[in-house]
Amino acid sequence: LISDGSVVYAEALWDHVTMDDQELGFKAGDVIEVMDATNKEWWWGRILDSEGWFPASFVRLRVNQDEPMEDYPMKVEDGKEEDASTTARRYGVGQTSKDQMRTNVINEIISTEKDYIKHLKDICEGYIKQCRKRADMFTEEQLKTIFGNIEDIYKCQKKFVKALEKKFNKDHPHLSEVGSCFLEYQTEFQIYSEYCNNHPNACTELSRLAKVNKYVYFFEACRLLQKMIDISLDGFLLTPVQKICKYPLQLAELLKYTNPQHRDFKDVEAALNAMKNVARLINERKRRLENIDKIAQWQSSIEDWEGEDVLVRSSELIYSGELTKISQPQAKSQQRMFFLFDHQLVCCKKDLLRRDILYYKSRINMDDMEVVDVEDGKDKDFNISVKNAFKLLCGDPEEVHLFCAKKPEQKQRWLKAFENERKQVQLDHETGFSITEVQKKQAMLNASKQHHTGKPKGVYSSRALPAITRPYYDFLMRQKHPTLPTNLPQQQVFMLAEPKRKPSNFWQNISRLTPFRK
Repeated sequence: LISDGSVVYAEALWDHVTMDDQELGFKAGDVIEVMDATNKEWWWGRILDSEGWFPASFVRLRVNQDEPMEDYPMKVEDGKEEDASTTARRYGVGQTSKDQMRTNVINEIISTEKDYIKHLKDICEGYIKQCRKRADMFTEEQLKTIFGNIEDIYKCQKKFVKALEKKFNKDHPHLSEVGSCFLEYQTEFQIYSEYCNNHPNACTELSRLAKVNKYVYFFEACRLLQKMIDISLDGFLLTPVQKICKYPLQLAELLKYTNPQHRDFKDVEAALNAMKNVARLINERKRRLENIDKIAQWQSSIEDWEGEDVLVRSSELIYSGELTKISQPQAKSQQRMFFLFDHQLVCCKKDLLRRDILYYKSRINMDDMEVVDVEDGKDKDFNISVKNAFKLLCGDPEEVHLFCAKKPEQKQRWLKAFENERKQVQLDHETGFSITEVQKKQAMLNASKQHHTGKPKGVYSSRALPAITRPYYDFLMRQKHPTLPTNLPQQQVFMLAEPKRKPSNFWQNISRLTPFRK
């Protein structure tokens, strides 16, 4: 199309952040005019008056390079506009330009799904099957780290593509009703969350294996045996991450070319919202998994820790702050720091001299507790006057915990936090969110390593846990991962490796100096 002189447009899937004046920077959602696509990895494009190179994998070519002709009435020889009915005749009986545009999008959805199934099959049969034959090279735990749950994704996508094919109208593709398929599988698509969360671990493990020649030769032999295209394994494993991000874009374009009177309109509209929600859920789970590193680091900074790790039962800090704890039988009051996680409330004591150092004292199982608001005045259970107080009651009437906040607004924040904690537990139960044993162990191991390097202890906050370096930060820096914006819900989820760059002194120097935003 470009060589024929046609104008070709692409939509940006993700931000391309660049400091090279020969590269074209853009934001997710920007429309780029593609001017040269002879190189498969880097294309030359233009946005307004700016031109430059950009990664081809960061964009999606528009299926329809022209807008529907109903929107742009054509001029005929006598200078009069051509009406919609005449345009329809040019496309065939009953086939308007907008119908043709919808046909193009439907065909793209079907064809890309079939290609994706082939791709998943190659990974499962070409790599995983061969790896399992070599127990001397790979453990099951190692394969789980590298490939995640891609076999489950393969099974899900095979069913999904069959559902799409049933709804595909071969004679009149524009009449196909595919929206219901996305609605039917929206819950199953949540399995992508686990895969996306594991993907950085897979990249780290593959980078480690790439330093050993026998693994490099083995993976290349797998690719050749399966007759797969010349892309490295980490490139193949990136595809599911990209796929779940493309669904909302495809559905948005399908909706654009679906008339409100079309039988599929409402389903496509609902499917678009559903797939955006799936992306939001994946993003939320990604955030939660990033939090477990912070929680592990926080625990490693607590002195005299006793009992199981926080991560055994919890994965989210809901709220934290200082409260007065009143204990029976003498109604003894103590100032303590409390950290409310999902499922448990951890109690710590400040060091008398170093106020940033905390000592572990106890914890309360929130699953067995009832939160009770206490009015100001004399409390009958403790026989003392209280202000800004609340209680935690267990099913066992003998276990009663009384707390007092300094101000009424602090008490209200705690009561709201307890409410949010129960909501979070319920939501996790409904969505099936959990952290694997491998992820827990890795988080604690990372925290232990950092703790023993002699780095200063993290200073806690009533709003959040101390920020720490992510386990795969060095990997991200090497890959120069782009910033993923929050303006579109699905984009914040994914971290994608850029294609290989041509040698450049600029990039060699700048990559050492500039901390590219993740």
